[in-house]
Amino acid sequence: MDLQSIIDNASGEKKHIIVSRFGTSLGKKSETLVVKEKGQVIEEHPFFQVEQVTIMTSGVSISTDVINEAIKQGIEINLLDYKGVPYAKIFTPTLSATVKTRREQLLAYNDQRSVFLAKAFVQSKLKNQCNTLKYFAKYRKTSRREVYEKISEVCISIDKISEELVPINGTMIDDIRGHLFSIEGRGAQQYWKGIQVLFDDKIDFPGRENRGANDPVNSLLNYGYAILESRILGAIIQAGLDPYAGYLHVDRPGKSSLVYDLIEEFRQPIVDRSVIALITQGADISMNGELLSDKTKQLLIEKIEKRLNSNERFDNKKYPLKAIILRQSRRIASYLRGDHTYKPFICGW
Repeated sequence: MDLQSIIDNASGEKKHIIVSRFGTSLGKKSETLVVKEKGQVIEEHPFFQVEQVTIMTSGVSISTDVINEAIKQGIEINLLDYKGVPYAKIFTPTLSATVKTRREQLLAYNDQRSVFLAKAFVQSKLKNQCNTLKYFAKYRKTSRREVYEKISEVCISIDKISEELVPINGTMIDDIRGHLFSIEGRGAQQYWKGIQVLFDDKIDFPGRENRGANDPVNSLLNYGYAILESRILGAIIQAGLDPYAGYLHVDRPGKSSLVYDLIEEFRQPIVDRSVIALITQGADISMNGELLSDKTKQLLIEKIEKRLNSNERFDNKKYPLKAIILRQSRRIASYLRGDHTYKPFICGW
């Protein structure tokens, strides 16, 4: 079906409708979402079974009736461009927590709460980098001993770098941001070296590059992060937080700084793990010029959705990762209001 897809699982989870064909239209018939191509109905889904609608191409029409029903039922509508970069999200203007949450979020920038949260985000990223490497290395302990040992050395290096976070302190985030990014950057250098070891000769990986990269690995990562970014944005909005008022990442016009803060906890356990698995398992990764092919995009989307629905231990229980994202967003809000402390999410391995 190309990239026109419905992602569901056997446990009765709600569906994620993904639309990526030019000319597709979304309409409402009674209590049902109707997807058409060239005037022909190709899919119908009761709204109560839909969790999200993601549109990933231009030339798609969506009726105001669909938008109205989606808002009523709490269905997120995500708009991404052809590269997978989110440019809009449709949600109800009344979706917010208390006014106190927003007030405290802004006030926290100038006190030690911003320092605490920023350190927590970096700590989580470093720990999850190690645990992701350990997850894949453990399967090579016997079959590829040299790979296992190299990965172990990388993790030791990242752990040592992580220890530098402990003594850092300041009265506000501006006092320590540069130091935190130095630690994060050195940890990332080690992490991506470890990823290159895992890939071996399966695929050419020149090293981590951000948006604009056109090699397969970085294209997969960037596309996956864009999908995750949309999910994080929705969770932050539901928690009543302002996505543009972050701490670790600097405020800039149009930059959802808090989304970039929280996403640091989930890049490795959700996107990196999905990409590494596809490559090390020999999936057919193909490009269409400088962009991922539709087939490869579909493969990655399905892998990420499966990962989002998989369980991780959190607060001594097991929850789907997509639920943990929501819980962490609410924990940030709760911490800012002074109700509870904040504990970063550390994935298992």
